[in-house]
Amino acid sequence: MTEHHLTTPLSRDDIKQLEAGDIVYLSGTVYTARDEAHLRILELTDEGKPLPFDLEGAAVYHCGPLMQQEDEGWRAVAAGPTTSARMTDMTPDLLDNYNVRAIIGKGGMKDIAPVLKDRCVYLAYTGGCAALAVDMITDVKGVHWLELGMPEAVWVLEVKDFGPLVVGVDAWGRDLFGEVMERAGTAFDKNI
Repeated sequence: MTEHHLTTPLSRDDIKQLEAGDIVYLSGTVYTARDEAHLRILELTDEGKPLPFDLEGAAVYHCGPLMQQEDEGWRAVAAGPTTSARMTDMTPDLLDNYNVRAIIGKGGMKDIAPVLKDRCVYLAYTGGCAALAVDMITDVKGVHWLELGMPEAVWVLEVKDFGPLVVGVDAWGRDLFGEVMERAGTAFDKNI
């Protein structure tokens, strides 16, 4: 297990140095995106329309943050990960159209390793850490599609040493979540 400190935008070389089980701390810009944001991204893509933000080398955080509006903009109050499994079916199209290099979330994504291979990693963040995550958000740089609702909008977060994030699925095809499920199934079968 190796510890990495990376800055967005991420390159393919950045993610190829990561192995499942490594620890990552991210700095730079991170975009939140849940179900509705993924749908909007893919709708605009299908229509040939540009996105109002740049996903080249991006880190997409499966998160529905709680924000507070202030005179100078927005402040993050809570920003924990949401369950990534809901975005599994939309991820292939997202990665086929944009060079997203990291997905951050919780719980993993079933059978996602072949989709991520050679182009993206899945970084697991511990659920229940919504208040702690706020300490690593240095600025809320903007928001897109607020009409989708606060948790579903795309929030542009500036982060410093955001983590620890565990490489749950690396760009080499190793999936820690899948391995745990396989071992659990084997153990279950042996106990029958």
